[in-house]
Amino acid sequence: VPMVAPGNVQVHVINSTLAKVHWDPVPLKTVRGHLQGYKVYYWKVQSLSRRSRRHVEKKILTFRGNKTFGMLPGLEPYSSYKLNVRVVNGKGEGPASPDKVFKTPEGVPSSPSFLKITNPTLDSLTLEWGSPIHPNGVLTSYTLKFQPINNTHELGPLVEIRIPANESSLILKNLNYSTRYKFYFNAQTSVGSGSQITEEAVTIMDE
Repeated sequence: VPMVAPGNVQVHVINSTLAKVHWDPVPLKTVRGHLQGYKVYYWKVQSLSRRSRRHVEKKILTFRGNKTFGMLPGLEPYSSYKLNVRVVNGKGEGPASPDKVFKTPEGVPSSPSFLKITNPTLDSLTLEWGSPIHPNGVLTSYTLKFQPINNTHELGPLVEIRIPANESSLILKNLNYSTRYKFYFNAQTSVGSGSQITEEAVTIMDE
């Protein structure tokens, strides 16, 4: 098997899900056989928004021939990763380069995990929601938009409300009685807005 590990491993983080890694080729005489390529082992150490450590799954990408760089797609935003590089000949892999740590920046969050509308009265509705399963960063706020829908399914004026990130419920007041409303709800990080979930609910007709 090859004798030495690739040197000078560098990681360039391009965005929240993509990084580029490059390395110096090993001297050909240390390959001790036919140079087949290089393997990059990489794995997520932890999410920076959650302290949970789950089973670490190592991923492997193979770059054929004498390539000295490669792209690592499909990374998770706002996470800490480690990687190392090994050279490969027909017999197997050489030793691993020292582990290199890199971090991906924040991304936009996934949609809130649920939006539930309860306790209808003549002029109010209660909204409850769950935070995104993948915050992909530090949540800064939620945005709620809603509008009435009349009997001919026409949409009325859109109202928008910003809600602090630490809230999980809201009572909407001063609504019209016996009216159907459509709600659009999403979460934000400093990078931008995540995908929204929608719900509909009706205020009651009379007490």
